[in-house]
Amino acid sequence: MTEEERQQIINRLSEEQCSCIIRNSTETRTFHERGVKDLYQLRKKEPTFLEGAFIADKIVGKAAAALMILGGVKEVHALIISQPALDLFNNYDVELSCIKTVPHIVNRDGDGWCPLETRCKDAATPEECLVQIEDFINMMMSKK
Repeated sequence: MTEEERQQIINRLSEEQCSCIIRNSTETRTFHERGVKDLYQLRKKEPTFLEGAFIADKIVGKAAAALMILGGVKEVHALIISQPALDLFNNYDVELSCIKTVPHIVNRDGDGWCPLETRCKDAATPEECLVQIEDFINMMMSKK
């Protein structure tokens, strides 16, 4: 992918009001769900889609970083990334660029930590994060 193509995808992120855009070797898709829902569903339903992909994402916390790493993403551009996500990426072979680093991702009410950022805080590996993500998703599904 050229630098111009990469920049076009990053620009689309704001223009199209989506949460993330993923480009793999054959296609580009836009996603609009909040949190890690899109990444989690992709990993479950189309596990090879993320392999070698470029992702432009608005907000990347540690849980999203873990799913990206587990999916085999090659490169990530984040508008906002948490320090725990940055620390996790630093241990893996993912090219990373970001606009702003924050101490942690905040919850939807803006009055505390994002629940998945809290759950993944002490996880040392993406696999440990995945256990927390799956537990959280299962808990949320059981509440519906």
